[in-house]
Amino acid sequence: MKKIAFVFACLLAATEVFAQSHWVGTWGTAPQLVENNNNPPSPGLGNNSLRQIVQVSIGGEKVRLKLTNEFSTGSTQIKAVELAIAKTAGSSSEIDESSTVSLTFDGKAGVTMPAKGKAVSDPVDFKIGPRENVAITIHYGSASSTSVSGHPGSRTTSYLKSGNTTNFSGATKTDHWYSILALEVEAPEEAGAVAVLGNSITDGRGSTTNQQNRWADVLSRRLLANESTSQVAVLNMGIGGNCVLGGGLGPTASSRYQRDLLGQEGVKWIILFEAVNDLGGAQNGVQTAKRIIDVYKQIIREAHAKGIYVFGATITPFKGNNYYSADHEKGRSTINQWIRTTKMLDGVIDFDEAVRNPQDPEAMQSQFLFENDWLHLNAKGYETMGGCIDLSLFTKADPVSDVEDEAEEYGEALWIEAEDLRTKTVGTAYQLEEDAAASKGKYLKTMVQTANSAPTDSAYILGANFTVSKADTYYIYARVLCPTWDDDSYYVSVDSPLTNNFVNGLQTASWDWKELYHGSLKAGQHKLYIGGREDGACIDKLCITTNPEAPSGMGGTTPTSVTQLTPHQPSAVSVENYTLSGMRLIIKPTSGTYIEVVRTDDGAILSRKVVVRP
Repeated sequence: MKKIAFVFACLLAATEVFAQSHWVGTWGTAPQLVENNNNPPSPGLGNNSLRQIVQVSIGGEKVRLKLTNEFSTGSTQIKAVELAIAKTAGSSSEIDESSTVSLTFDGKAGVTMPAKGKAVSDPVDFKIGPRENVAITIHYGSASSTSVSGHPGSRTTSYLKSGNTTNFSGATKTDHWYSILALEVEAPEEAGAVAVLGNSITDGRGSTTNQQNRWADVLSRRLLANESTSQVAVLNMGIGGNCVLGGGLGPTASSRYQRDLLGQEGVKWIILFEAVNDLGGAQNGVQTAKRIIDVYKQIIREAHAKGIYVFGATITPFKGNNYYSADHEKGRSTINQWIRTTKMLDGVIDFDEAVRNPQDPEAMQSQFLFENDWLHLNAKGYETMGGCIDLSLFTKADPVSDVEDEAEEYGEALWIEAEDLRTKTVGTAYQLEEDAAASKGKYLKTMVQTANSAPTDSAYILGANFTVSKADTYYIYARVLCPTWDDDSYYVSVDSPLTNNFVNGLQTASWDWKELYHGSLKAGQHKLYIGGREDGACIDKLCITTNPEAPSGMGGTTPTSVTQLTPHQPSAVSVENYTLSGMRLIIKPTSGTYIEVVRTDDGAILSRKVVVRP
């Protein structure tokens, strides 16, 4: 019995030690498919060695490395990887040889990452200090140099040399990172990381190569020097040329935030600072701004669900750049006004106020200009940005915000997620899609053209029962995305099966609320039917309300005076019986075999074989 107790005590002690492990990202970068002009130079990666240098934020004594092949079309073979303390921040390939450690992957010296795959090294003892430079040396086996996952905007020099070598004298230099994704340290429980979503202004265009003076670097040094924030790491997830919604370089912010923000190890804070590339190419600045805000809201909701604080950073001025127009400036003002006033964010970082020209607030101060492009900042500008951030944001002990702006502002309404109306038998012809700009990240897309007549098959019809508490005029709005004139209509009916009456002219290039119906309804239960008419039309959410004004943003979530929706269940309209040869029977048989045909109120026709034994 004593022996068993001793074993149990040992297992308990081991469990306690394991539970104390707390991994935090101390350095990371946002990966993408490297563009052709930024691919590895000769001699290429395959069967060669690459030394890359990163500057960490917080220190530690045990580390692990993450590698990525996420955007590559073929596998990448890694024969070996070493870590060492670098003697510079990238201006040379020199290392402290005595600090070198070899990594393993599941106990092996190398690893092969399949296309779209990743790899995580085993933890290794390797002592690094705050803001110390670390050299990551990778010895490649077979690897492509034309389909490469990496980060072009490293602002740090890497060294490429033929063969399996640790001697990088005379190596080819390239200012890009390849294959590396994150370096993590085992840290105290109170340690955490702030992940920054951004574009080239965060990625560091205008900063000094090999001097690590992006605004995020400035913030990191300030945090480390402050006793109450000395265990806060900073992870720069900026991508040059990146957009929130579509286009640009790299995966959009709306598609990458779960990996680059929520997926970071030990993340406790997020900074949202991205929009200028979307605004610069916008056809409607305010409309584009509202779509970006919708993405921000979705990120905030998901982060708050994980207990992560989210801070909004105002968009810096760009008057004087080709991006600028009065319309685009309205978009920037819309985003900045929302950041400064919304109750959803846990804090505000006002970069706009810090760098704008007091005499011309739509432009930045000329002393901060990089190459006079009136968009990117120089090292002095980044110093100002990193220096304006209130460090007390990272000492917050209050719960994260749980406020939904629109739900409070709009008033009484019933909010219905379109995807909730799609069941195993109803609405199956609508395709379920994902989009961070959609409410709860999902929406339904019409896949079949039925413009000649209203559909009768329940697969093409969305239906719901809903109950209203009083007689009144009710409006039904839909949050839709209908990019062109030939995918902008739906058949709509209330309290009767669909007819050929339809609502047209719903065209909108971004998610927007459009009226589908208004009319007088009595108190009690009613039925709503929506039929797809033109393929390509997308529907995200519905609102049933007495408010004649359309909702905004993603709408609300909680019904008030209108009671909760229940999914529509088709009911029988008629039942007919037929012989096996197809002759209709006037009287339902009491014996034998026949075919029963049921027509439901949503237009479906269901048949089954019935066998009645006497």
